[in-house]
Amino acid sequence: MDPITVLGTISGTSADGIDMALITTDGERLLSAGPAETEAYAPETRAAILATIAAGPKRRDLWPGLAEAVTRDHAVAIAAFLARLERKPDLVVFHGQTVWHDPAAGETVQLGNPQKLADVLGLPVVGDVRQADMEAGGQGAPLVPVYHRALAAGLKQPLCFLNIGGVSNLTYIDGEHLMAFDIGPGNALLDDWIRQSGLGDFDRDGRWSGAGHVEASRVEIALRHPYFAQPAPKSLDRNAFSLKWVEGLSWLDGAATLAAITAEAVARSAALLPRTPKSWIVCGGGRRNQTIMAELAQRLDADVVSSDVHGIDGDALEAQAMAFLGARFMAGLPTSYPHTTGAREPVIGGRLYRPSA
Repeated sequence: MDPITVLGTISGTSADGIDMALITTDGERLLSAGPAETEAYAPETRAAILATIAAGPKRRDLWPGLAEAVTRDHAVAIAAFLARLERKPDLVVFHGQTVWHDPAAGETVQLGNPQKLADVLGLPVVGDVRQADMEAGGQGAPLVPVYHRALAAGLKQPLCFLNIGGVSNLTYIDGEHLMAFDIGPGNALLDDWIRQSGLGDFDRDGRWSGAGHVEASRVEIALRHPYFAQPAPKSLDRNAFSLKWVEGLSWLDGAATLAAITAEAVARSAALLPRTPKSWIVCGGGRRNQTIMAELAQRLDADVVSSDVHGIDGDALEAQAMAFLGARFMAGLPTSYPHTTGAREPVIGGRLYRPSA
């Protein structure tokens, strides 16, 4: 396929904003990474997203109205972003807002209306990026590994990309061997704990977790959760774990213990890998949490570095990955594989929505 310019969009389960990133790619190589930006949801949209995620499938009645709000906020953000750049991409990829993910039931829910977005923007939109994988028996996640593989070209292998968002997940790359799975809690529990404490919206730079004491016994109790012993591939919903692991602790000790749980889950996940990685390249918001990064360096027998060290924008990476998946869909190339999501066969995921005449 000839190179195309694609705008990828995604918003994580923290709902802290709409990530947008432009790339130029032929679906196999990243030819160039363009501008990237995060635009906040309208405050009422973010509040509704967080409440809907917390309610889970018991409040499916909330989903249609929220889907309209998510689409509207994306349309406003994308239009403003493209106007500032004074350019239009060949394609937009709309991931939508995940509010529920239950792979055991074969269900994943990303709210948004790709057709309406295509109509408003006047651009072709690829949406429904996870559904085909689920229909092929996959977990529907993680979907970023094929992009990680493109980024790993020229780096010493085996290596792991470690994304610490609401949930933490990894991609193991060793030549053409690609393996991926969700590890466990990322920032979600720690963010929830900090918000409940009144200390802010999240543990900025690891300030609060770094000031507390790790309760090792609580870490061990947490890691007894049956999910951690399950073989890969596997994936999680943002609400698969709760704050019960740190109930009764002080705010600071709870934060420190949650950071340690995140790091220890990553360390134990290494036992599921074919070979010991030479390095762990950390992306997502968690790479800025110095407490988590220090815990990882202490627990992993390998180099632990921020993606920024390799010139990889850890904030834009997932939006870039969505753009890459859209290009692969257009080129007829797989977006997920048996060893990344558990699908029965390689899957070309997505659906194209063209602007209505």
